[in-house]
Amino acid sequence: MDISDSFSLAFRTVRSNKLRTGITVTIIALGIMALIGIVTSTTAMKEKMRSTFSGMGANGFTITFKDQQRFGNSVRVKTGKLHKKSDLDKPISLTEAEAFKRIYKFPASVSIALAVTGSVEIHYKNIKTNPNISLSGGDENYILVNGFRVQSGRNLSLSDVQSGRNVCVLGNDVAAKLFGDNVSRAVDKMILLGTLPYRVIGVLAAKGSGSGGSQDNFVLTSYNNIRRMGLSSANSFSLGIATNNVQQVSNAVSEATGIFRAVRKLQPMEDDNFVVNKSDEFIEKLLNNLKYIEWGSIAIGAITLLGAAIGLMNIMLVSVSERTKEIGLVKAIGGKKKNIRQQFLFESTIISLLGAAFGILLGILVGNLFAMLLKTGFVVPWAWVLGGVIACAATGLLAGIYPAVKASKLNPIEALRYE
Repeated sequence: MDISDSFSLAFRTVRSNKLRTGITVTIIALGIMALIGIVTSTTAMKEKMRSTFSGMGANGFTITFKDQQRFGNSVRVKTGKLHKKSDLDKPISLTEAEAFKRIYKFPASVSIALAVTGSVEIHYKNIKTNPNISLSGGDENYILVNGFRVQSGRNLSLSDVQSGRNVCVLGNDVAAKLFGDNVSRAVDKMILLGTLPYRVIGVLAAKGSGSGGSQDNFVLTSYNNIRRMGLSSANSFSLGIATNNVQQVSNAVSEATGIFRAVRKLQPMEDDNFVVNKSDEFIEKLLNNLKYIEWGSIAIGAITLLGAAIGLMNIMLVSVSERTKEIGLVKAIGGKKKNIRQQFLFESTIISLLGAAFGILLGILVGNLFAMLLKTGFVVPWAWVLGGVIACAATGLLAGIYPAVKASKLNPIEALRYE
């Protein structure tokens, strides 16, 4: 009797005891279904949260000028080191910003921006806005990095940025104020920013309100236009970086810090003379809290599998008693101990894997019903699926070891006499 014969006999035995097998498979399937279902749901929830918070800038960070507190001709920083004032009191120049954007090769988008203090009043024909419109100077990546989307028209192009010509992109609130509900009418119209004429090349989709009020009440033009028209008194540029994934932010920050230190020509022992502001702490806390749900699902699955293992062992022990004569006959015609052990181990493993298969299928279906409600894509947590299969296979083997050993040790003569 070889392994294939043992497996074939074990499979026929499992199939012949439908009720007993069905009950054990159901117990195992419920535990795995709870585990995979919860994990699938939390995975879908994470994807939804990442996509939502990415649009709010949680997948990015900024690099800005560090304005230190002065102590005479030197500046004391947190580590207690002293540096020359000229080393720390150094705005970020356009040359440095452009060098960083050129050198930084991390899978992320980089935007250069120039702050504009104050606000402006915008006119279109005889319509004007309140004098509280923010003006921003950016580049072709500003919209992407800051989580906006073009609704009508187009974004700033590289040639718009390089030439510094008088073109602009309107926030949704500004476009609605000047052109009514049909904001697409704003494209290619000439407006006045204060007294300066600008051509509208695009309108942004509404983003909503943030902690500082409406995020749509602003106008975007290029930072070179801001410089050319003398609209800003700021002498330091800022850099915005948006990664492709929230989880990549920490690595992106580390690489950006190293590169920008080199761009700023800082020595190894000198402190950073710039500030990196991350905006992903909140989303990371929420994602970490979801781990407790996953741990709970692991506990549910483990308890269920423990109960299933005990039940499966009892069933296999009953099976040994019921098939004592059969075991004696197999031994009488030359069957070895290992053949008996293999048959019973195969039986318990088959039952466990059947439970795993049904549980994983049901868990994925249940979890993706939740994913449909969140309007995310179809989710399959492959790592957890593989873990569930391995756990169930281990459960079957462990539950079958004692009954298999007990069956293999039966005396063939006494087994043939068993009634």
